[in-house]
Amino acid sequence: MTHEAGWAHAPGALRGPAWLQAPTDVNALVPQLWSSTAHKTDAGDLVVGGIPVADLVAEHNTPAYVLDEDDFRSRARAFRDAFSDFDVYYAGKAFLSTAVARWIDEEGLLLDVCSAGELTVALRAGLDPRRIGYHGNNKSVPELRRAVAAGVGRIIVDSFTEVERLASITADTGLTARTMVRVTAGVEAHTHEFIATAHEDQKFGFSIASGDALEAVRRLHAAPGVELLGLHSHIGSQIFDTAGFEIAARRVLALHAQVRDELGLALPEMDLGGGFGIAYTTQDDPSTPALLAEGMRRIVDTECRSLGVDRPRLSIEPGRAIVGPAMCTVYTVGTVKQVTLDAGAVRTYISVDGGMSDNIRTALYDADYSCTLAGRRSEAPPVLARVVGKHCEAGDIVVRDEFLPADLAPGDLLAVPGTGAYCRSMSSNYNHALRPPVIAVKDGAARVIVRRETEEDLLATDLG
Repeated sequence: MTHEAGWAHAPGALRGPAWLQAPTDVNALVPQLWSSTAHKTDAGDLVVGGIPVADLVAEHNTPAYVLDEDDFRSRARAFRDAFSDFDVYYAGKAFLSTAVARWIDEEGLLLDVCSAGELTVALRAGLDPRRIGYHGNNKSVPELRRAVAAGVGRIIVDSFTEVERLASITADTGLTARTMVRVTAGVEAHTHEFIATAHEDQKFGFSIASGDALEAVRRLHAAPGVELLGLHSHIGSQIFDTAGFEIAARRVLALHAQVRDELGLALPEMDLGGGFGIAYTTQDDPSTPALLAEGMRRIVDTECRSLGVDRPRLSIEPGRAIVGPAMCTVYTVGTVKQVTLDAGAVRTYISVDGGMSDNIRTALYDADYSCTLAGRRSEAPPVLARVVGKHCEAGDIVVRDEFLPADLAPGDLLAVPGTGAYCRSMSSNYNHALRPPVIAVKDGAARVIVRRETEEDLLATDLG
């Protein structure tokens, strides 16, 4: 409830959210928030991939993203195995580098890209183009030409303009464009409005209800050189169960049957999206790949029987669920400030050496995160604190509410889990900040897979 004098004066403003409880041990990790190899030593050192993060900081400084390779690979395998009769597409937009592209290829996954830059990384990593899907609501003619020339496995068509562009490209080149039609099923996913993508009033896809989706299928089927593989649906992101997919699958499969009956066209494939959620805080309760797969199969099989259609070849897109929990971000505390409010309450602000330039999600999506003291053990009691960045914005918040040791001081290390998805990929040079490195750790060894930006990088595009 908002107070007329501002948020800080609202009742309970400094007690934190109801789901956040004071810990019995402020040094302990909450296992479900961290990658599988992360643990604390008796001395309080956070260890990931067999390496204390303090050692990584000594060599690479902060802020830094730490990527647990074993955890990443095990999550990729878990989805591959649970969805063994599906094609599983890793979301390049969540986080992509040449090393990660090779990991997902080695683990048997396919790759979604949605820009020329992401395609460049995938091809540089040596991926078979046929194992790449290309998304995007506004693909330019040069982008489409490149995708067709490279032989990508599927282009997810998103507008009638794109249909015309592809038809022109295939006519000019004599090449074949393999396509899917992105449809909006009119499903309101229970997630933030900016990452809910299957309701009618948004920029992606063709509406099933309006008839545009069927018309897109008709035009693509008629276009020379265009191979139509099937329909593509995506209801959103950070989704914890399969309930929302039931309505979407029913509507998409009904269109699939309509295409067969009215156009005499048996589409061989269908993508049901995914966007499965992860645990950022203790309020989140994500499902397992096995349970998700069981639910998706049940939904599709039931609807296929009801409609009298053969089950198409299915694919899913787990989204953040693979890389999200596999990475944490490590910061150094710069200042600790207690702010006394009019009512006498005190809020503790912990300022770190990063912020919205390396994690925009708190400001953009009102996202919640957790964090822990990473370089020592504390015997001090927990206090409710807010972790903020160093940028010139009042909304530069990294962790809105967290219990941290009362003796936290400048120079301490803080680590934030669950930063693998959309943190490095959405990072910026705001305030001319330098983007942090990504350090992959495994079995006690570390290697930089994306180096820290330098001032020379920053000035390279400034032509004076």
